[in-house]
Amino acid sequence: MLNFLSRPMVRIMDRYLPDPFVFVLILTLVAGLAAVLTQGTNPMQVVTVWGDGFWSLLNFSMQMLLVLVTGYMMASTPLVRRGLASLAGLANSPGSAILLVSFVSLAASWINWGFGLVVGALFARELARSIRVDYRLLVASAYSGFIVWHGGLAGSIPLSIATEGHPFSDITGIIPTSETIFSFYNLAIVIALFIAVPFVNRAMLPREDEAYHIDPALLENDEDTKTGSKTPAEHLENSFVLSTLIGVAGLAWLIQYFAAGNGLSLNVINFLFLTLAILLHGSPRNLLNALTDAVKGGAGIVIQFPFYAGIMAIMVDTGLAASISEGLVGLASATTLPFWSFISAGIVNFFVPSGGGQWAVQAPVILPAAEALGADLARISMAVAWGDAWTNMVQPFWALPILGIAGLRAKDIMGFCVVHLILSGAIIAVGLTIL
Repeated sequence: MLNFLSRPMVRIMDRYLPDPFVFVLILTLVAGLAAVLTQGTNPMQVVTVWGDGFWSLLNFSMQMLLVLVTGYMMASTPLVRRGLASLAGLANSPGSAILLVSFVSLAASWINWGFGLVVGALFARELARSIRVDYRLLVASAYSGFIVWHGGLAGSIPLSIATEGHPFSDITGIIPTSETIFSFYNLAIVIALFIAVPFVNRAMLPREDEAYHIDPALLENDEDTKTGSKTPAEHLENSFVLSTLIGVAGLAWLIQYFAAGNGLSLNVINFLFLTLAILLHGSPRNLLNALTDAVKGGAGIVIQFPFYAGIMAIMVDTGLAASISEGLVGLASATTLPFWSFISAGIVNFFVPSGGGQWAVQAPVILPAAEALGADLARISMAVAWGDAWTNMVQPFWALPILGIAGLRAKDIMGFCVVHLILSGAIIAVGLTIL
């Protein structure tokens, strides 16, 4: 049945979904027009807000580019390639490959979203080398695990409201993770998705005559080339000692960081991947050869993220995001507020595709409404978190790193992801409103 449902979705997306860069240009115009028509903002004010905010995500853009680059460099080391190959050996059929990559991606994304994106993409590539399976669905399955990130250990909203002195502590106080990440309803949603997502992916497996296969040779990483050092410069480029000293220094920093009780963050994930890549490649030259291949998939991140920063500025500074939230929250009661908060967050996420940024926009609207209605503040906060994660399934913003590593276009996987949008939306909504 799901294969029957996914086929027209795949065809529609292949025919009508433009490149993510075109998608973000359209979103920019939609956000600007909506601000003019609904907020009383004149076009020049919209342009000013857009331009002023255009570069506000430069730090985050670099972080995301490094997610792709450092993860790719680490995966191209001989040791990691052998490890992924061994894990991929557990799959002996297309169906088992789909199930395995789904479980691995879900588990990695629950731990940390950046970790999940990289691990899922790299594991999908490795599986495609040894199993003849539809490559589009394989990569879509890797991306589908991302759905659980905001209900996991690195969820930005639940971690924020559990932190002393957070921006909305005057309304919520400190909400411990026992009431959010480790609450019964949230764990029930996560468990349900861990069960449903892999089997939905397996059920969407196309017939052999409709499958898209990729030549395994296109996914091979060239072996490190060992050449004699002829000049002092070449000797340094191929120095095992130089890489080892820097790599050991990186490991020492990581050990003291975690020993101090600190947790995972995007910067720490990137530092870890880079340190391991430096050590496992053995020489600066081998690392730079891997870097050359890694940066090829990063063009989308470099050009698109500034446009998303501009969209976020329009949504926040003109009041458009708050108006969307207020309109939907106005339909709610204490019982239905989690559902409408979830829906509003899903809509806002198309224009503000950042968990922390979205919380800054929606919390001032949703939390006072929850307080006035006597709703559970922890549950309402998680409703926003899950809404943010939910529509990521069809938001190309977050798919860019995994597409860059896999070598696919957004339209190649989005047909499958629409099915997840529908089914996961039902699971999350039930968990938030009934459990």
